[in-house]
Amino acid sequence: MAHVKYVKVKMKTKKLILIVEDEEDILELLEYTLEKAGYETIGFLSLSQKVTKVLDEEPVDLILMDRNLPGAEGSEFIESIKAKGYNNPVIYVTAKDKEKDILEGFEKHADDYITKPFNLKELTARVKAVIKRSSNEVELLKIRDITYKASNKTFFIEDKAVELTHLEHDLLLEFIKNKDILLSREHLLEAVWEDSFDKKLKTVNVAIKRLKAKIDSNGDKEYIKSIRGEGYIFC
Repeated sequence: MAHVKYVKVKMKTKKLILIVEDEEDILELLEYTLEKAGYETIGFLSLSQKVTKVLDEEPVDLILMDRNLPGAEGSEFIESIKAKGYNNPVIYVTAKDKEKDILEGFEKHADDYITKPFNLKELTARVKAVIKRSSNEVELLKIRDITYKASNKTFFIEDKAVELTHLEHDLLLEFIKNKDILLSREHLLEAVWEDSFDKKLKTVNVAIKRLKAKIDSNGDKEYIKSIRGEGYIFC
């Protein structure tokens, strides 16, 4: 039977975190720690239709998902809801700690990946970072022929939707918010990757190359310019 604590939010003042964790003592520890840090929580010991029901009815700001669950793999559930259009940020909190497991987690929509046993202060800091990154948006932005709608987290170029990964979305949004400002690779790592697993300078170069290919495949618009030895600028 699911361990559920429903939180009815009339006027939302606290960020809401949905937790799925099959060990009751860990679930209660997570709930206690995060509530003490100022968050609201809803906890489940297993996956069921009730989890999706909460996502439909409550303004969930973050999902903390175990991967080893009774009769289910947490990352497969996340893949299924992402395919249906749910865009809640996700942190996996799991005993699957091999490098291949971590890489697989990021391939399956992880915004961060925390392995057990974990430090509670570090977990709280990572939760804060992911929520801050995912909620730091404005409703509508328009620069040149690019329009961004925060309501569905979608970029449009000449009114045509552009398919981006979560990381590419955050990267382009950071550029647009800082138009005509030179951004170093170090700044982009802190602002976009923050506490992620793959935090290396060369990662920025690769991500920007992929982003350019999607938003300017012919290279004639030059949205993002590389400044040798300095970083990048969106203009």
